[in-house]
Amino acid sequence: MIRLEKVTKQYGSLTAVDGVSFHVAPGEIVGLLGPNGAGKSTTMRMLTGYLSATQGTVRIAGLDVFEKPVEARRHIGYMPESVPLYPEMRVNEYLNYRAAIKGVPGSKRRKRVEEVMERCWLAERSRTLVGHLSKGYRQRVGLADALVASPDLLVLDEPTIGLDPTQIVQVRDLIRGLGAQHTILLSSHILPEVEAVCSRVIIIRRGRIAVDDRIDALKARLQREAAVGVELKAPAGNARPALAAIAGAKEVEELGGSEGWCRFRLRAEAGQDLREPVAALARERDWPLRELHRDERTLEDVFLEAVRAEDVPPKAEAKP
Repeated sequence: MIRLEKVTKQYGSLTAVDGVSFHVAPGEIVGLLGPNGAGKSTTMRMLTGYLSATQGTVRIAGLDVFEKPVEARRHIGYMPESVPLYPEMRVNEYLNYRAAIKGVPGSKRRKRVEEVMERCWLAERSRTLVGHLSKGYRQRVGLADALVASPDLLVLDEPTIGLDPTQIVQVRDLIRGLGAQHTILLSSHILPEVEAVCSRVIIIRRGRIAVDDRIDALKARLQREAAVGVELKAPAGNARPALAAIAGAKEVEELGGSEGWCRFRLRAEAGQDLREPVAALARERDWPLRELHRDERTLEDVFLEAVRAEDVPPKAEAKP
């Protein structure tokens, strides 16, 4: 459904996206992640046809977005982070207007607008002026707009921003349900949201793909790499090298402490559980041990590792 091949976007000497390639198959729900300035929003604007690429190709349903933009956009329902709405129109008027623009036949338009309002919890606000809606309701209108023409592909940029916790859960359930009829590319800064909804994640760092893998494969790898959290009291500077010398320890991260207590996180070789050797070390050195537990790694750990700062400062993402 989506095919990007070596896509680059430059603004003068600034390279916002640098040779990005990825494919999304029909029926997949894929999370697109990246820190601010990584090139994530620029990538989404290119694949929806709102920005041209400096180099590379973008195809939606086999159609080149830059050569056949009108035909390609017919397959896309796009919800940007900041939804552009007409505040002077009522909700049902706005969605009817958008359905007409998107080519929904007049005989089916009213029914389709009613369906998406019901699905996005807008029926009770159908006669409300858009300008009188809260941020959360405006997000719902944006989602209904993306759905109204029954597109093959939904591109959702931060769909739950501004929603309360109950609404966030509702939208997550809705997105999971939409996956049965649509291919979905979802951008979000809320990592548990991506983990709960998506089957695959793509992480962009500094304009390039840093991670592209299935969520279940990442979880399996994370379980093999589970770390150990420990809090103990030891003389200053003694604990970290002693912990690092434990067989199977890959990395020791100091997490701070006070009053002589030190907290550490130890990453282990695959399949290793370091709790027993850590406890043995504490007994041997006569160091009081206050806490020792397996520290299961999460998608957040993958994200932080993928976007970890390097010596070169990150470039800001250019805005069109």
